[in-house]
Amino acid sequence: MADLTASVPGARSSAQIRADYLEIARRKRVYSAILVAIFAALMISGFMLADSRNAGGFWDGLHQIFDFPKLVIAEAWEKRANLPANIARYLPALIETLNIAAVATLIGAMLGTVLSMLSTRGLARWPRAIPLFRRLMDVMRAVPEIVIALILIFVLGGGPVPAMIAIAFHTSGALGKLFSEVNENASLKPVEGLASVGATWTQRMVLGVMPQVAPNYLSYALLRFEINIRASAILGFVGAGGIGYELKNSMSWGIGKFDEAAAIFLLLFLTIVGVDQLSSYFRNLLTHGRKKGVFL
Repeated sequence: MADLTASVPGARSSAQIRADYLEIARRKRVYSAILVAIFAALMISGFMLADSRNAGGFWDGLHQIFDFPKLVIAEAWEKRANLPANIARYLPALIETLNIAAVATLIGAMLGTVLSMLSTRGLARWPRAIPLFRRLMDVMRAVPEIVIALILIFVLGGGPVPAMIAIAFHTSGALGKLFSEVNENASLKPVEGLASVGATWTQRMVLGVMPQVAPNYLSYALLRFEINIRASAILGFVGAGGIGYELKNSMSWGIGKFDEAAAIFLLLFLTIVGVDQLSSYFRNLLTHGRKKGVFL
């Protein structure tokens, strides 16, 4: 079969097109190999640096990695009769952790909603300030919760309040980013219709945008609630209260308190798994509506 491109002036032949394609593919493979090599070099050098900073004790202590879990499990099994009492003892601390995560998620979701509206093109109250609000959310996401909590503990003292503020601050930036991406898919026709009848900016957002994006907002908020439970437990290790603080104390005492540490581990694990399952179920209901006879 004749090459039709040969009769068109200035057109490339199929052989030239194939050669160009193969050249592009070869170039991509070379670039990918270079990136993999750089990544491997960074990983190896980073590991070697970490091992040297750790007094070179990584390989020497690798065979002892399971010694501590063995001690905890052995003592917990020996004192297994105390497990119900330990769970009941630390249940209030778990409730405090859940309260920290819930309040932080609620405050973060409300602030994130406002920031997302102010940073979305076509919806922003002040379009020229969109980059400012986006950079603000970047800063809020970039600062880890534990850093904010340590600063607040130094200023306010230990307790659940610093943890709640730290988690809410980070949650506002994270949810604000996610919410703004959802807002970009919202239809502007309801907003324009409300604007034509003299609605204020707040009324346009509440009546024209929120009904469209509310299911996705709630889905992301539930997902963030799962993350915040783990974050609030971790912040307990720096004196921010909750079940993490009790776990730190139990582990610090060492042998003789490992049964309490095991009870806290079990309680925290079951709680996180339960919340994950419930939030996943409700997220499916929010995104898919009625499912298998369940009405939302």
